[in-house]
Amino acid sequence: MFTLHDRNYTFLCVSNTTPFFKCFGPLLFGRPPASEAAAAFDKFSQASSFSHLRKVFGSYIPNKLLSQNAVRIKARRRIFSLDVIFWTFLHQIQTPDGSCREAVRSLSAFLTRKSASGKSPSISQATSAYCQARNKLPLDMLDQINTHLVDRMQKHIPEGNLWHGRQVRLVDGTGISMPDTALNQAKWPQSKLQTPGCGFPSMNMVGIFCLVTGALIKAAYEDRHIHESKLFQSLWPHLEKGALVVANRGFCSFGSFASLKAQGVDSLMRLPEKKIRKAIGEHLPKAAHFDVLVNWKRPAQRTPKMTEEEFAALPESLDVRVVRYSVAHKGFRTQSVTLVTTLTDAAIPAEDLAALYGRRWGIELHFREIKAHLKMDVLRCRSPHMIERELRMHFIAYNLVRSVMQKSALTHDVNLQRVSFKGCLDTLRQFAHAMSGVEKKPKTIDAMLDDMLLTIARDLTPLRPGRSEPHVKKRRPKNYRLMTKPRKEMGPLPHRKVGVENHPKSPLT
Repeated sequence: MFTLHDRNYTFLCVSNTTPFFKCFGPLLFGRPPASEAAAAFDKFSQASSFSHLRKVFGSYIPNKLLSQNAVRIKARRRIFSLDVIFWTFLHQIQTPDGSCREAVRSLSAFLTRKSASGKSPSISQATSAYCQARNKLPLDMLDQINTHLVDRMQKHIPEGNLWHGRQVRLVDGTGISMPDTALNQAKWPQSKLQTPGCGFPSMNMVGIFCLVTGALIKAAYEDRHIHESKLFQSLWPHLEKGALVVANRGFCSFGSFASLKAQGVDSLMRLPEKKIRKAIGEHLPKAAHFDVLVNWKRPAQRTPKMTEEEFAALPESLDVRVVRYSVAHKGFRTQSVTLVTTLTDAAIPAEDLAALYGRRWGIELHFREIKAHLKMDVLRCRSPHMIERELRMHFIAYNLVRSVMQKSALTHDVNLQRVSFKGCLDTLRQFAHAMSGVEKKPKTIDAMLDDMLLTIARDLTPLRPGRSEPHVKKRRPKNYRLMTKPRKEMGPLPHRKVGVENHPKSPLT
């Protein structure tokens, strides 16, 4: 046995018959380990991954999807292998304010605990090796893992939970920010209304979620100058035949309805008032409540977002069903809502359509879960290459939590819609840390997993129909000045707005 050291890596070279993770095969060369550091690393290898999250989520991701042979990686086996990097990156995503330094320290702490003498094996404490290895995660492998998680959840949906026997897909868009670097600005430029050097790169993202499981099925993202309707169009191939798409008025158009109907997908969207008047308003009754079938004519001119070929492929007209109803809550003004759908079957009551559209609000909660609880609102990576991987790891982390929520709901027969995402995430973190100390006790681990599912099933959100929670902040922010030009050009300024004119270093004096 011999150990190789360089600035970023530490290698333990062992014989070809020594396993390095069960799914990775032997190392390149060398003898069996003999030193304490080598012995600690051997135990580390046998554990399949240093991350304690592996004990909780390992059964949801097959080993073959994390195999280097599966993604055709031919490289020497190192500590930061494909399997280790994936679980370390996942741990970093699910840790509040997690950093690359904290991820490397977690690996160092794990190897110290595995060492017989309690001394940490000699690995670099710098983050360069981890970041370089993380940079090589294959995007297609991450996509396959996310697809596997989604398919797994879809297969476990009880038949009675489907809406009139249909799979319902919720669609909406959101915005994401990221660090202000030259590479990110070139790929996802900031708003033109912001002063150069004072804004942040941002992107638009459109996601497709499952109504029953809350799974993020697929997402498309581009810079903020690409409209969400265009991103939605790129997701159409991922909608299965027979599904029902529910979206807000921003996605409602004749082109969307006709194109989705052509591939066997029905739609239910809110009809904007402008389209009501211009498109089919003349065919609608004047009553406050109605349920009618109308013929929606193709617009005379195509929109700039549609090519001439796409416009020519649209039918001349489309039979749709228009439903208008009122929403009244105590203390609020009564609101009139007009829906349009390609579900023309009279066997589906208008009340069911209205109730289904009311459940569309769930996608706003899903975006809050993935952006606020998993910290995807502001990404951390400083290059588009890594932003792509960070986004996909957020998708995987979200769907893993959703998978555990579904298993808990099915095991203990509770309503999945009431299982708390934040409660599940907190429970997963704490139980995963507790399981890291009982690795050699499989019966204890199984008992802890059962107790974890029971704890998640008992943490249900209260029923509060008609609740209104405006997006406002009660706690006032600190009274700092706003950045109006790059920091280097601002010069010395006081920290507070108060007394700026009287400050001795103020440019206003």
